[in-house]
Amino acid sequence: MEQGQESEAILSQWVEQQLQQRQWSTTTPLKLHSLNGDAGFRHYYRVDSEPQLLAVYAPVAEEDSHAFVAIARYLRDQGVHTPDVIAVDFERGFLLVEDFGDTLYSQALEAERDSATQLYGEAMMTLLRLQQCPETTIPAADGDTLHTLPNYDQSRLRDEMALLHQWFIPQLLGYNLSDDEQAILDNVYAQLEGAALQQPQVWVHRDYHSRNLIYRDGQSPGVIDFQDAVRGPLTYDLVSLLRDCYIRWPSEQVQQWALAYGDMAVEIGLMAPVTQAGFMRWFDWMGLQRHLKVLGVFARLCIRDGKSAYLKDLPLVLRYTLEVADQYPEFSDFTYWFREKLLPLCERQPWYSDYQRAGDIAKGAKPAAGDEDVAR
Repeated sequence: MEQGQESEAILSQWVEQQLQQRQWSTTTPLKLHSLNGDAGFRHYYRVDSEPQLLAVYAPVAEEDSHAFVAIARYLRDQGVHTPDVIAVDFERGFLLVEDFGDTLYSQALEAERDSATQLYGEAMMTLLRLQQCPETTIPAADGDTLHTLPNYDQSRLRDEMALLHQWFIPQLLGYNLSDDEQAILDNVYAQLEGAALQQPQVWVHRDYHSRNLIYRDGQSPGVIDFQDAVRGPLTYDLVSLLRDCYIRWPSEQVQQWALAYGDMAVEIGLMAPVTQAGFMRWFDWMGLQRHLKVLGVFARLCIRDGKSAYLKDLPLVLRYTLEVADQYPEFSDFTYWFREKLLPLCERQPWYSDYQRAGDIAKGAKPAAGDEDVAR
């Protein structure tokens, strides 16, 4: 028996024991149905049980299940609909959790684009609840220790953007930076870090987008993949949601949603009043930081982890990057260099499509539903 099959068999036995202890009904023999994975190392299985549950195998060497359980329980107590953790075996990396169902927000949005304002309204209300969480040091799952949210500080912001010049540029495009070109990037990084640290610091999910929200008819969305939460800039999750790497909305609509969120954040005391231009600068620059990071993350997922499916989403990330950078004279050297040096290399890649049209929906076309992959 191969190692993966052996782990699944042991997980199945453990799940069956948990169900028997609670006298919950299930099929005999118990069946686990493998689901698509995510950008991490976790494996998910739907359990034939009543109520319906998910079994998760999170390899101990790669995944922090202690953080997942602590944050899941805390956020759930704060009114954010994270999965209820039914049982956990930390030593083996086994979890049994509530199943929110199959319909990702990405699928609901693609199927019913006319409902986008309602769906984003619900997602933003959930985000407001998350950002209002008062504590950043919370009880850990064992009850004896504490889990403290890391700060999204200058070092962490820089490490993330550095993935651009560590993976996307040299590894995916095969381009070697000169000292002058590295200096251009370092200048951009420094400006984006400064803008991020100027913002009110709140709970940050860190991957709050349409593939990490589960649509639940008539209820607020289910929130998943939150175990890497930090304390950081107020606009980070907002721009992750509204400038999603997997689905694009018109710029005017995105600005309307973003400013509405800013107004709500002021009303509930999350931040002091700022001008619309000031808030949009925070939002835009935070998005640029995230998308520079994502270019590196998607390249790494392909090259290091063999997950090449993410490359098809790179043109939309390129579009966000250049559209935003073009709006600010502070980044003129960067945008000129990017178009002159990197875009021609992108255009030769098998994954490339016209970035200026990435995310556009042709009239009369019905978009396909997204898969269950999520990016980190």
